[in-house]
Amino acid sequence: MDQMFRPTSAVAGTSVQVLSWGLLAIVTSLPAYAQLRLPEVRVEDARQSPLNMDTPADSASRLGLSVREVPSTVEIVDQEMMTSRGYRSVTEAAQGAAGVTAADFPAEPAAFSMRGYTNSQITTLYNGIKIGPQNMTSRVMDSGNLDRIEFLKGAASLMSGEGAIGGAVNFVTKRPHTGAIENEAYVSYGSFNTVRTGFGSGGSTSKEGLDYRFDLIRSSSNGFVDDTHSQNWNLSTALDYRVSAAFKLFGAFEYKQDRSNAYWGTPLVSGGAAGVSQTGGVVGGSYVSNFNGTNLGPVTIDNRTLRTNYDVLDNRNTAEEYWLRGGFDWKLGSNTALKSQFYGYHANRKFQNAEVYAFNAGTGLVDRDRFYVAHDQDLYGNKTELQHDSVIAGKANRIVVALEASQLDFTRPGAANFPSDSVTLVSPVRGAYGLLTVQQQTANIDNLALAAEDRLKITPALTLISGLRYEQIALDRTSTNVAGTTRAGFPFSQTWRPATGRVGFTWDTMPGFTFYGQYATAADLSANNIFLLGPTQPQTLTRSRTIETGIKSLVWDRKAEWSLALFDIERNNVYTAQGGQSLNLAGEQLSNGVEASLAVRPSQAWNWWGNAAYTNARYADYTFAGGNFSGNKPPNVPRFVANAGAAYRIRAPLPVEFGISARHVGDRYNTDANTVKMLAYTVGDAYAAIDVKKTRITFRVRNLTDKTYAVWGDPFYPDQILLGSPRSYELSAALKF
Repeated sequence: MDQMFRPTSAVAGTSVQVLSWGLLAIVTSLPAYAQLRLPEVRVEDARQSPLNMDTPADSASRLGLSVREVPSTVEIVDQEMMTSRGYRSVTEAAQGAAGVTAADFPAEPAAFSMRGYTNSQITTLYNGIKIGPQNMTSRVMDSGNLDRIEFLKGAASLMSGEGAIGGAVNFVTKRPHTGAIENEAYVSYGSFNTVRTGFGSGGSTSKEGLDYRFDLIRSSSNGFVDDTHSQNWNLSTALDYRVSAAFKLFGAFEYKQDRSNAYWGTPLVSGGAAGVSQTGGVVGGSYVSNFNGTNLGPVTIDNRTLRTNYDVLDNRNTAEEYWLRGGFDWKLGSNTALKSQFYGYHANRKFQNAEVYAFNAGTGLVDRDRFYVAHDQDLYGNKTELQHDSVIAGKANRIVVALEASQLDFTRPGAANFPSDSVTLVSPVRGAYGLLTVQQQTANIDNLALAAEDRLKITPALTLISGLRYEQIALDRTSTNVAGTTRAGFPFSQTWRPATGRVGFTWDTMPGFTFYGQYATAADLSANNIFLLGPTQPQTLTRSRTIETGIKSLVWDRKAEWSLALFDIERNNVYTAQGGQSLNLAGEQLSNGVEASLAVRPSQAWNWWGNAAYTNARYADYTFAGGNFSGNKPPNVPRFVANAGAAYRIRAPLPVEFGISARHVGDRYNTDANTVKMLAYTVGDAYAAIDVKKTRITFRVRNLTDKTYAVWGDPFYPDQILLGSPRSYELSAALKF
């Protein structure tokens, strides 16, 4: 456990020193300055703050703190925000968050990038529960049944364990409420035959103390690429039973199903190849194919292929997921509370596709592979927390001790043969998958974690917050070939015992202004992810630390809210993904930058919001047999990303609202080699809405200028990039009753 605060590098860099000394200066001077603080003012106001900083963030702390009280950057995108801005999926919601980029690449849908880290370096949670690495377990997810999405930036292993290097994203479903039953329904239709419908209901039943919530969501689309139909179902239910004022039972069941003929990307092609019609402003640079070895030279996207599907006709991308959760909240006394949650999760996922589309500079054809994999996953666990409030030396103190235990069984039948073929660049004959032979892999993971968090009120203005997590992760892996023979090196077992935590403070300098700072650590698997770790791969954990300081402010009679954060993250012992499912030792990954968010509601008519982030992410000591990538940027990490929006509401003769928003994403690379650049883009959306009694009718246009742009590049599939959706239209109606 003494490794928690060990230095991760002998050379921290100028930015680390500046942040460290600045943080130290603030901390050491706080006791004196705190005495100059104005008297504490508690504003009891039913109005939600513009950036939701008054909302408790379950993924950020067990102490019951609001976003404003947590010594780190936490952003909450609630259902009201998702509805008003037109976020139909968790990916669209993430794209509106400060410094976050996201995409639904079918190998790992709902993939996120923030603060210089991507994919499984960011943990995804479902109601605070982790089910595995993001790049193995996440799926396309509708936002209709969610109460909110929480984005916790920076090292987050204290709360969610192994894997949360760049942060955590927590999806929180709608919960029962006490009071009159409220119902809601919506339906929308848009471009590409996109249909969304949903119904929700919740409130108190005739049984005293029994509250419920029910949501059923369905969405489908033909997609903007040929033959990429998708369909999602999402059912979520929950019951709360208040047995007494001190004791509550709760239970929840959820079911999700998604099926699609997925879009796997558009191939990079030689700009000078015969017949190629170049599309400007999408990609730049040169490329030697990882798949077929041909030199494409300067690359482009052929505008004849913007809607082309290169997958086989019998492709498959499906998943079914089941959740069952239950537990209790028990107030043992005026100062002590106990809560416990048991959960079970089951998932089946299947992928059967031609996934690689590599242009061959020699033949002018597109070379394809075949790939099949399935997941059979079961997860069972419990999370129990004991909270106690006390007074220590006259100072108010709250401590929470948490015990978490889980058992995961993961079976992964996958292709044992990988046939390939070639098709024409334009109007390809898609064909069929062909012969499939299967081999088997398994991973069994037992996880046990003990964590403690503490909040000490030094003064009414100054609060110290700290936490420590000690975790044991036991992995057992097997792998057999198509004949059922155990492969060399298997079975094998490995156990890790990381200790992670944080130390931070918040300082309410005056009403409406909170300064904060923290030092936090995290750990994750150094090679690929824990489900797929092989016997010859590095068995160690990476170590990372985050230094962060900033300001959170709510002013102007709660009409304006803003935040500013400076961060520095360092991660050591890093292995990174390369094309062909291989890994390179990247040594060290560094990231520092600044994030800012602002929301203003000056009157009932106007609503303005915006955010921006600058991130300087790069590799250090990244040398390997094939070259040196030191100084290169990690894939899918823009240096600059920003969002802005405004809405204006007219109340007579009928309430009418007009809104517009814009998003800018800077240049990014699709691999560590940094030879192909996905060029910066700016897109804008607009909407008009009218309220008729309890129904809102909205017409929305996305990508107003019909911009063609690259939204994502998977480093395991470097021969292709994922295009963003072209201009689309949507008409929707939402009713509350």
